[in-house]
Amino acid sequence: MTSVEAERPRALLAGASRRWVRLLPWAVAFVLCVALLPTTIVVLTADYGLSGGLASALAVAQAAPLLLAVVRPLQAWYVIFAADVAGALALLTVDFEERLLWPFPPMEIVGYVGLCLALGLRERRRTLLLVWLATAGANVGLGFVAPHGSGAKGLLLTILGGVALLLGGVLRERYEVQRRLVEQETISEAERGRRTLLEERARIARELHDVVAHHMSVITVQADTAEYRLATLPPDVREEFTSIAATARESLGEMRRLLGVLRNEEAHGELVPQPGLTQIGQLVEATARTGGPVEFTPCDAEVPEAVGLSAYRIVQEALANVVRHAPGAATRVSLSVSEPVAEGGDAEGGVRLTVLVVNGPPPEPPAAPLEVGGTGHGLVGMRERVRIIGGTLDVGPLPDGGFRVAAQLPLTDKDFT
Repeated sequence: MTSVEAERPRALLAGASRRWVRLLPWAVAFVLCVALLPTTIVVLTADYGLSGGLASALAVAQAAPLLLAVVRPLQAWYVIFAADVAGALALLTVDFEERLLWPFPPMEIVGYVGLCLALGLRERRRTLLLVWLATAGANVGLGFVAPHGSGAKGLLLTILGGVALLLGGVLRERYEVQRRLVEQETISEAERGRRTLLEERARIARELHDVVAHHMSVITVQADTAEYRLATLPPDVREEFTSIAATARESLGEMRRLLGVLRNEEAHGELVPQPGLTQIGQLVEATARTGGPVEFTPCDAEVPEAVGLSAYRIVQEALANVVRHAPGAATRVSLSVSEPVAEGGDAEGGVRLTVLVVNGPPPEPPAAPLEVGGTGHGLVGMRERVRIIGGTLDVGPLPDGGFRVAAQLPLTDKDFT
């Protein structure tokens, strides 16, 4: 976008979502211009007695800028305000009936009120106040030279113009408040999603920290006790085991100091042995007690702790979603290990643990959802866990109204010895 395009003023209501609302200012301006232009000429010549040429010039100056007001209302006001004041002064040169409005005839008031409404929709409070003061000042000043004396009806332009300015300003500020509220809600939702992602990553990091810490502790203990369990170790091998134990102990301490910041007062409940495949049956039994039939196909294979933990959390979140959104629905939970079709693995490159949770539609729509305003952030945790261990996740609704969660978690042959 060039600087010229960036500075180009936008039409009134150009940001509206509906097309007819965006076209409304142009339609109103066109109708006012077409209606007021011939009316002003006729009234000024027939009723007030102005010459045709002067009346035509005033009509063009007072009505035509209304089209400009859709894009540049303040510039249009300069022209129309000057033309209205000039028209009032021109009427002092002719003799017109006392019953006729002066200094501003009715058609001028109509056009000016429409202009003030456009000003209110575009300009700030200070500008609107200055416009009203200029209008009131001109109205009061012309009252001192009124040909038939001044009266309350001579202040119609000031009163109606002020009402239009106020109405337009209120509508503009209301629109600005709503726009900022929508922007803030969008930002808040983005921040909420980002915070949820970070919290889930922190939780995964804490859990993986426990898994890795366990393995490193085992390495340390095995290296420390090697010289007692294996009496015939040569001195150089004994020193190697001592070095391994020291390095593992130092690495474990560094990891605990690095990830210790993830442990806070709200995470004490997670300082327990991390669940795995063997605990998934307990989740299935808990879900079955809520009233929905659950079919469970377990898997007895030995898998890495990180994979077992991820499988447990995926099933846990999937069953929780069934209870929330499809209570009573028939559910199938399946754990299986894909055997490699040839030495070196299957087509995907190795053995994989398949986690499948499929539920049908609920027997009847729940009277009220168990959770209102769900954000779907539970899927964030599933995707993060699968991504960390290099797997794949496929989730989505089924044609019959159910839902399917399928995860492929990569393993290696040595995990099943």
